[in-house]
Amino acid sequence: MLEKLGRNLPCWCGSGKKYKSCHMAFDEKISHYKDMGHTVPTHKMIKTPQQIEKIKESCKINVAVLDAVAEKICEGMPTSEIDRIVYDTTTKMGGIPAPLNYEGYPYSVCTSVNEQVCHGFPSDKVILKSGDIVNVDCSSILDGYFSDSSRMFCIGDVSAEKRKLVQVTKECVELGLEAVQPWGFLGDVGQAVNDHATANGYAVVRDIGGHGCGLEFHEDPFVSYVTHKGQEMLLVPGMIFTIEPMVNMGSAAHVTNRTNGWEVSTRDGLPSAQWEIMVLVTEDGHEVLSW
Repeated sequence: MLEKLGRNLPCWCGSGKKYKSCHMAFDEKISHYKDMGHTVPTHKMIKTPQQIEKIKESCKINVAVLDAVAEKICEGMPTSEIDRIVYDTTTKMGGIPAPLNYEGYPYSVCTSVNEQVCHGFPSDKVILKSGDIVNVDCSSILDGYFSDSSRMFCIGDVSAEKRKLVQVTKECVELGLEAVQPWGFLGDVGQAVNDHATANGYAVVRDIGGHGCGLEFHEDPFVSYVTHKGQEMLLVPGMIFTIEPMVNMGSAAHVTNRTNGWEVSTRDGLPSAQWEIMVLVTEDGHEVLSW
């Protein structure tokens, strides 16, 4: 629920202005959508200009870390080396790897190879070989502000089928991004992603999706990629969330490693791909903060 404020009280956004001359009309517009039956964001989901600037600083680390991985990742590299690159680059820039010790997760990054959907453990025993595709999912903290994005990498001589999966998944993210507009809906994003994936014969994972991010690692709203245009939460300026569909070459079904409780793989053993960007809804469209 949106917080009720008196017209002459300081605005909730921290601008120092009176509510009536700052966000009152904005909140009234949101309330109008709520009265129409739509799900709307709370004030907590709407970042202030000061918070956005802090989050952008965290995102600079996130992008730099993935750039460092991109420069060094290669055939013959153990995925544990990716973990070292992420930790060293993040800490040298004054940040903290967000995954490290998060709910017991023991590494600084997730490295998901081939049929792994997400949360793959870096390991000395997992050596990247020609033909592999790998998702490197990096999340960073700077001064208490969070950022999150991931990229796919093709190692050596990758088959045409795998390369197509990686490319189509990236296109899904790009199409989802195009659908991010103020006073649109999260379902617009979901339908754009799912339509493109299914048109290419792929399946989108249903119950693992994107999320709000910035003040915490994972915030509301949950971002699904199997939803419909005009549905789900209203998008308003100041919202920040990830677009990160997990697209499977075969079935959408997946299983979680029973031993470690983290690593998720496709049930049918076919490859999966994922790209992740972090997006700010602006007054006239959107801004990509990390990629």
